[in-house]
Amino acid sequence: MSSGTAAASAGRRGPVPFRPGAAPVSGPAKALSAEYEFSRPLDLAGTLRVVAHGRGDPTVRISAGEAWLAFRMPTGPVTLRLAQQPGPLLAGARVAAQAWGPGAAEALETVPALLGEFDDWSGFDEPGFLATLPHGLQDARRRHPGIRLPSTGRIIESLVPVVLEQKVTIMEATHAWRYLVQRFGTPAPGPAPAGLMIAPDAAGWRRIPSWDWHRAGVDSSRSRTVLRACSAASGLERLAAQPLGPEVSAKLQSLPGIGPWSAAEILQRTHGSPDDVSVGDFHLAAYVGAALTGQRTDDAGMLELLEPWRGHRQRVVRLIMLTGFRKQAYGPKLSPQDHRRH
Repeated sequence: MSSGTAAASAGRRGPVPFRPGAAPVSGPAKALSAEYEFSRPLDLAGTLRVVAHGRGDPTVRISAGEAWLAFRMPTGPVTLRLAQQPGPLLAGARVAAQAWGPGAAEALETVPALLGEFDDWSGFDEPGFLATLPHGLQDARRRHPGIRLPSTGRIIESLVPVVLEQKVTIMEATHAWRYLVQRFGTPAPGPAPAGLMIAPDAAGWRRIPSWDWHRAGVDSSRSRTVLRACSAASGLERLAAQPLGPEVSAKLQSLPGIGPWSAAEILQRTHGSPDDVSVGDFHLAAYVGAALTGQRTDDAGMLELLEPWRGHRQRVVRLIMLTGFRKQAYGPKLSPQDHRRH
């Protein structure tokens, strides 16, 4: 197996050198392979879980210490397998990668960013900053030192499922994503797990008939947003190479149908944004308020609570989720809507 090193500093951008080699594996395909050594702890499954859209996401399989991902690079489709070698909780991490398909070599270059190697927690982990956090969050950080914010660098891949999640229940959104990917995507190359699929490319999304959007339970507003985005895919994908900042979010929101919530959800995945909070989420503000104060709040109240940690607000939200906190439920749950009747 070929090897490479991923001990880059947090401020470094760009691919980490590696020497891909064609190593035969089980099945008819051959894999390019590489090994990465990180100087910091890594929770591979916990880091990548945010990339999946629901437990049944057909493009992702994640388990403890291993992940399979199927996606598209500019050079073509790829299946990527990542396996973390066991080690002490606070030790550096070693990850073996295998990739199949036309985009394999290009995909291996993205592994460090995908695993959050450039996600800099050093300021967050300073004793003075940690001391400002509630004890529950300090404990969550101690128990999860390997959590990082991943950067996929692929805009359309993140944008489409985020749009499908707008103003519907997670059950409706994950059903729509599974239905559309399984019907219009392509099987992942190589000896991938059964059912692993690659989502359509921009042209493929645009070819989906209107009746299949309806069968997936996607209303015309969301399908139009997806189609507009895919018509502007080349320009949107260029945003992935731009440094994270207000300009990138503003450019995303210049697309009709993409608001602050959608832009934040996209940037959390494409750029590993440590500060973009999902304002407008149906549950998040009440959840954060209940976790931090015992009282539910609205978006303005949530932002006020998170303001002392500006620059790291999304990290704080992730840690709240890792505490296992559950807010008390009040009132009836949202009932799924059947958009096929509209």
